[in-house]
Formats: sequence, C-alpha cells, structure tokens
Amino acid sequence: MNKLTPKITPFLWFDHEAEEAGNFYVSLFDDSRIESVTRYGKSGPGPEGRVMTISFELAGQRFTALNRGPHFRFNEAVSFVVHCADQKEVDHFWDKLSEGGRESQCGWLKDRYGLSWQIVPVAPPELLKSDNPETSARVMQALLKMKKLDIAALERAKNEK
Repeated sequence: MNKLTPKITPFLWFDHEAEEAGNFYVSLFDDSRIESVTRYGKSGPGPEGRVMTISFELAGQRFTALNRGPHFRFNEAVSFVVHCADQKEVDHFWDKLSEGGRESQCGWLKDRYGLSWQIVPVAPPELLKSDNPETSARVMQALLKMKKLDIAALERAKNEK
C-alpha cells in the first residue's frame, strides 16, 4: 500500500446505478472528483462494457461503488454524516440528497439510491449542553420533532424561559 491509498474506503454495492450515484454525489460536495471507472470485460461477470466500479472522492473521502445486481440493499445500520457549518449548508444537502428519496427524523434521510445520510449542523451538541437539565430537555424535544434540523428553532428552544 502506498501513501496515497487510504487505510479504509467505504465500498458501496449498487444494483446498476453506481456511476450515476457517484456523479451525483460528486456534484454536491466541494473538493470532490471521479477518480476512476472500470468496466466489465468479455469474461464478465457483468455485461461487457457496463460499469463495474467507480471510485470517487467526496470532500477528500474516497469511496468505491460497485454495480453487481440486486442481491444487497442499503439500510439505516450504516449512514454517512455530513457536518454542516450553518443552516444554508444544511438546506443545500438536505434538499439535494432527499430529492427522490425519503426524509426521516432528526436529520436523517435516504437518498434516491437508498443510502442513508445524516445532515447535521455543528451547532446541536453545543445547544444540548447546559447545566440546566430542563434546558437540555427542551432542545432534545425540539430536535426529536424535526426531520430537517433547524438551527434557529433549536436555539429558540434553548433560550426559552
């Protein structure tokens, strides 16, 4: 292994959408790019010429996606957390990743490919910290009612008297 090869790379199994998904994800994140695409040859096991794998970087994190059929599906047991600096960034990733997918609770969503994401502003841990357990409870109750996280609403919950 050379210095450029990361120790760990998430490997994503798709039915047939690996290239489409890789291009979609790269379009959303700064500092992202397609690294390589490999295709099935005459010996298979997929149709000759079809994309077998696509390697890409999202915000500096390398991923590899494989087209290998409907044998395995994504589920919420694995998700990717996107740490957002502010509400504008939360809105951007939430809107783009949830389009054609499914919104869930507390900043979680599934994208159009079934991959789970957590779109999380950096503020909630700070908002949950308080010497007053009632304040922390108010913020947590507000957070539990949300799908997309709303920083201003969480701050209002913290500052309630």
